Amino acid sequence: MASPSTSSDSPSTTRGTTPGSTPGTLGVWFLGARGSLATTATIGLGALAARLTDETGCVTGHPDLDPRGLASWADIVVGGHDVDTVPLAKQAERLVAGGVVPGILAERVAGELEATEARLRPGVRAGEATDQRAVVEQLAGDIREFAAGVDRVVVIDVSSTEAPHDAGADAATWADLEAAWAAGRAPLSPSSTYACAALLAGAPYVAFTPSPGIDVPALLELAADRGLPYAGSDGKTGETLVKSALAPMFSTRALAVRSWTSINLLGGGDGSTLADPAARESKTGTKRSGLESMLGHDVPGPMHIDYVEDLGDWKTAWDHVRFDGFLGTRMTMQFTWEGCDSALAAPLVLDLARLTGRAVAAGETGALAALGFFFKSPLGSQEHRLAQQWDTLLAWSRECADRVSP
Repeated sequence: MASPSTSSDSPSTTRGTTPGSTPGTLGVWFLGARGSLATTATIGLGALAARLTDETGCVTGHPDLDPRGLASWADIVVGGHDVDTVPLAKQAERLVAGGVVPGILAERVAGELEATEARLRPGVRAGEATDQRAVVEQLAGDIREFAAGVDRVVVIDVSSTEAPHDAGADAATWADLEAAWAAGRAPLSPSSTYACAALLAGAPYVAFTPSPGIDVPALLELAADRGLPYAGSDGKTGETLVKSALAPMFSTRALAVRSWTSINLLGGGDGSTLADPAARESKTGTKRSGLESMLGHDVPGPMHIDYVEDLGDWKTAWDHVRFDGFLGTRMTMQFTWEGCDSALAAPLVLDLARLTGRAVAAGETGALAALGFFFKSPLGSQEHRLAQQWDTLLAWSRECADRVSP
């Protein structure tokens, strides 16, 4: 049985990048490319490249973060996979109608949306693959074709959240996975199928959802063998972002948090997906694990995610924190977070593309733990405190910048 290193799949030009090379053209391959998030990011990228908007919300535009070696906005090209067939132009119209994207911007970047549409390819649905190995090869071929026109590619999963999935013994090693394929089994979930295709195409993989993705032993083995970096998982865009700043405050002030209740109301496709209890379990798991890690103990209190169709692409979170002060005095803190999910997340996936692209040029491999600042459940790190994550990101950014721009 072939090992990852002897597989017939050859990596794309991304694999051959050497430290010290110039930024060049960066390809961003979105999984879920016609969804609200990817469409908003594509519109935003076009607006940034044409200087029709500023860098508000873009971490890579922050004055403290070293920009050397990052691809310019004008040098980023978008492609991707999606099972949805509604064109990007129609998706943009829906976002404009929902107040997510200014209509004038959507009009000004219509040409970019049309060009991106031509680079999109059909995705894979759960349960559709009768020959999973063949599907992986087809998906990898799509990414290679895209990679031929750019200097490097970053694959970013922004597709719908999947239910927790355990590939089990069928993907405990790469050899096990190939044996399962040879026996006609399909052990990988759709997100892991995409992750496998990305790695075989020589592209780093970023998981912006809590879906299994690359976090399968066989795929981690493949990433190590190919010397590819990866990052994730589950983008930290709203309520959890607030928690990662507030929870350390309670801890460092020695205030005893007795309960933390979270109520989340979501509309749009994400809310509809999370109406499924199994998919919701993936999201609540990543949201709760970080809180308990920061406070150092289990924290009782219900955590709800409820679908409200009328909210569209907007979300509302209400949190109630019960804590004890000096002499056991009972106190509470409450906050409400309201925001547009796509507008919060879109600049972050563009940031992750730029930072991961530079990491490839700098020779980084394995889990990019320093990108934990962007995630609820950071791969390669147990740090959830926002301030510490920010310091780590800044330091790592300087190190990568020094390597690619000596």
